[in-house]
Amino acid sequence: MRTYPKFYITPKGEKAARRGHPWVYGEEVTKVEGSYENGDLVDVLTAKGKYVGTGFVNDHSKIRVRLLSNNANDKFDEAFWERRLRYAIAYRRVVMPGADFKCCRLIFGEADQFPGLTVDRFNDLLVTQTLSLGIEKRKDLLFPLLVKILRDEGENIKGLYERNDVNIRLKEGLTMGQGFYELPGLNTPSSALTTIVENGLVYEVDVENGQKTGFFLDQKYNRQSVARISKDRHVLDCFTHTGSFGLNAAKGGAASVTAVDISEAAVQMANLNAAKNGVAEIFHAEQADVFELLTKLVAAKDHTYDFVILDPPAFTKSRSTVRNATKGYREINTLAMKLLPRGGFLATCSCSHFMTAELFETMLKEAATEAGVSLRQVEVRQQAPDHPALWNVPETFYLKFYIFQVV
Repeated sequence: MRTYPKFYITPKGEKAARRGHPWVYGEEVTKVEGSYENGDLVDVLTAKGKYVGTGFVNDHSKIRVRLLSNNANDKFDEAFWERRLRYAIAYRRVVMPGADFKCCRLIFGEADQFPGLTVDRFNDLLVTQTLSLGIEKRKDLLFPLLVKILRDEGENIKGLYERNDVNIRLKEGLTMGQGFYELPGLNTPSSALTTIVENGLVYEVDVENGQKTGFFLDQKYNRQSVARISKDRHVLDCFTHTGSFGLNAAKGGAASVTAVDISEAAVQMANLNAAKNGVAEIFHAEQADVFELLTKLVAAKDHTYDFVILDPPAFTKSRSTVRNATKGYREINTLAMKLLPRGGFLATCSCSHFMTAELFETMLKEAATEAGVSLRQVEVRQQAPDHPALWNVPETFYLKFYIFQVV
């Protein structure tokens, strides 16, 4: 006999859930039976009362129920959550073997059946971002259990830092904040700085002040693709952040790398990372607005660079801004294509799931036409496999990465 409150949903909601999408929107709920508090587990049923799944409810959110199981026999006890954690860890050990396991995304929200939870590993520190009330109410079970599993498997985890400084938490009725989570039996680290090694390059990561959780792990293998074709090239790395694409290019044998970012703090970190990795002689980061710099270089007909990398922040975070975002993407890509000499290479990407692959590719075709060039496709990639995409959940497909040669 099930005791969870019952949420009856529309045929549309049922269809989406049966296809594996884990979100039930508020307008899809037709009737509720039983009392509950936000963050509780509830059963989702069809209009005829057939079981669909169980998930976290939150009346504050547009996503009223976040499904986490469609198995009516599941018991949501500690053993259940431990199995889920172990599945996620075991998957990363397969797809991120060896040294890569020490800096990777351990949990990617819905893709790992942990609605609204992100966990990144940076060597000896874990960084979490909790965007659902259901997970927030269970973190005192999940976080110590995750650390215990890793430590029992021989991983040297010293602390867990929460990066809950994001506005989306307010939409869930949660407060914003950040800081170390107190783990039982472990002393709280005195510093939020740690060192990682990615693709053989050393980075200092500041999990307290860095963007998102401290470092962008999803481009790990895309950076390797850049390194493979960088030998003897003069590289312009735009929106460099910590310098990671440019540093991989330098490691791949680039003749020179100019890295650009609007943030002076990012520029300083990129130059520090270049020195740390022994490539300061060929790598130089500078503060500049990428749009203005590209416009200036094109106007001057400066063809110094034969490899341009565009890794901008998400220009759109909602459907309503896709049109304006497309203009921004088209502008920088058109400028980059005009800047490159014939035979030069362009690496370009978008990290917004609202900018779909179809929209992005259409934009690239328009940019090539405007620039008066043809594009030879070298490679098409997505996010690294520690950020898995579920085919029944379009929102997990977000990173588009392309390498072209201008011909």
